[in-house]
Amino acid sequence: MKVIDMHCDTIGGLFHLKEEGKPQSLRHNSGHIDLERLRENHYLLQNFAMFIPLGSCGDPWEAVCAMYRYYLEELERNRDILAPVLRYEDIGRNEASGKISSLLTVEEGGVCKGELEKLGELYRMGVRMITLTWNFDNEIGHPNFDGFLRERLEEAGERLRKCTPGTEGWEQQRLAVQAARDACMHTPNVTGGLTPRGREFVEEMERLGIIPDVSHLSDAGFLDVLEVTRKPFVASHSNARAVCPNVRNLTDDMIRKLADRGGVMGLNFCPDFLEEKPVGEENPGTVAAVVRHAEHIAKVGGVEVLGLGSDFDGIPTHAQLPGAQGMERLWEALHGAGFTQDQLDRIFYGNVLRVYRDTLG
Repeated sequence: MKVIDMHCDTIGGLFHLKEEGKPQSLRHNSGHIDLERLRENHYLLQNFAMFIPLGSCGDPWEAVCAMYRYYLEELERNRDILAPVLRYEDIGRNEASGKISSLLTVEEGGVCKGELEKLGELYRMGVRMITLTWNFDNEIGHPNFDGFLRERLEEAGERLRKCTPGTEGWEQQRLAVQAARDACMHTPNVTGGLTPRGREFVEEMERLGIIPDVSHLSDAGFLDVLEVTRKPFVASHSNARAVCPNVRNLTDDMIRKLADRGGVMGLNFCPDFLEEKPVGEENPGTVAAVVRHAEHIAKVGGVEVLGLGSDFDGIPTHAQLPGAQGMERLWEALHGAGFTQDQLDRIFYGNVLRVYRDTLG
């Protein structure tokens, strides 16, 4: 078994712990991912995202540069087992040297503040994938969550927290939160896609060799990326909307179009993106739910469009896949559902490796 995971938030989490005076190391920590577990569980490559939340980070460019400096420190401290990927052939070279490959990504294209020249700077840093938006508008495009509906959901949630559980008032407010959540999570953005500057960004990314990532991007933006690009692109951490109707997931039509382009989508282990539970009911996460998404995606777009995008260290802990140590359990569950050894090899690393071959140069 080999593993390539297209998305985790481990670097950002460790960076913030260091800033808070509670440092942990990339080699060994209490989160979902560390290098010891990656090595023990046969990881060929891990994408490490630098996630920058717009609106709460000051200058987003300064924030991503500070996180990048921390990433370099961890690369140096762990150079005996971890090596960066700048070109496709680095992956094989690192494997031959007994090292795990690290591919650096950015989650939030808004760090560039609309300045094309910053893409070149990110490329020189080693960034080879950018999630174009997170959950807020930026100069590149629009996310799939409606800002107004998000605000209404947050306001309803705040009112619920002020109620006493089990009372009539709490139940009424719980129903209000349920309605607000359904409206927010089930209403995709089908009109606001890439901006004119966003189209320029995506074109320049493809020219440089930075893979566009459409996870979080609006439905309209997905179609714009399809139009602007020629090479494969990815949805690094998104599931199937037909299985779980959250707008963070891809429709069947999007899955087919991504497959036709030769792209890959990474199974996201966030319990709320795998299956919905009523407000107030716990959603610990099951392997069976991941399998349902994998089966549906393979049926709709073919096995070749399937990969892994755990979102580890950026999501609540999945009860049955609590970290990198859960990959063998997922492999066995998918095998038990009828996926062959060859299909599993493609899902766990081969399909993503193909995309990197076709895009990184």
